[in-house]
Amino acid sequence: MTDAELQRLALRWQHEGRQAVWMEVVEARGSVPRGVGAAMLVTADEAWGSIGGGHLEWQALALARAGRFGEHPFALGPSLGQCCGGQLRLRLLPLAEWQPAALPPPRFHLELYGAGHVGRALIRLLTDLPCSVRWIDAREDEPFPALPPHIEALHSDGAEPCPEGAHVRVMTHRHDLDLRIAEQLLREGRCASLGVIGSATKAARFRRQLQAKGLPAERMQCPTGLPGIAGKEPAVIALAVAAELLQAGSAKR
Repeated sequence: MTDAELQRLALRWQHEGRQAVWMEVVEARGSVPRGVGAAMLVTADEAWGSIGGGHLEWQALALARAGRFGEHPFALGPSLGQCCGGQLRLRLLPLAEWQPAALPPPRFHLELYGAGHVGRALIRLLTDLPCSVRWIDAREDEPFPALPPHIEALHSDGAEPCPEGAHVRVMTHRHDLDLRIAEQLLREGRCASLGVIGSATKAARFRRQLQAKGLPAERMQCPTGLPGIAGKEPAVIALAVAAELLQAGSAKR
């Protein structure tokens, strides 16, 4: 697990209110297995990440599970059964008090319209990915599930102003709403890509109507999703869309 992945896991657990300990190397001198910033996330029966393994890590886990918060010095010599010879200091914090370091920028920003079966399947896939999402649905009686910090949810019955360079995927519960949102976004012209869920028949009808209004209908991808992934199940469509977004995010790097 990378440091960024560990921070995302910690953020999610923090959001869910889970009891855990954040353990981090805050000072390192001489020969040590891992340097400043190496961290672990510890519960009574789980441990993620690593500060270097061996007897050092075993003793540190015991401190975390005993609730021994604060800073603890370690000399990596014979007393720990390790021959590194260096010294380090660990800081142990309750997860509720931990503040994340700066994470790498998200691979993409998504404006997702629709909280139906495919939208929810896509959100499940994006929960653990390094991205940012604004999830929009028109139905105020449609509750959103609990979401991690990088996914924002709101109710709106139309297209919200699109951030410059965002990717947009439209999959609402009504075709007329899909078309209205696509039309407004094409008029704005700020999104990096616009994908609309639907069949080839829906795509042809939408393009005719958009072209009749003088809009660049060719910018709309419908059906949306990475080509070559066959299947109509919500999870399969969501996987194709997530792959398409990751590909777009990778191309930008």
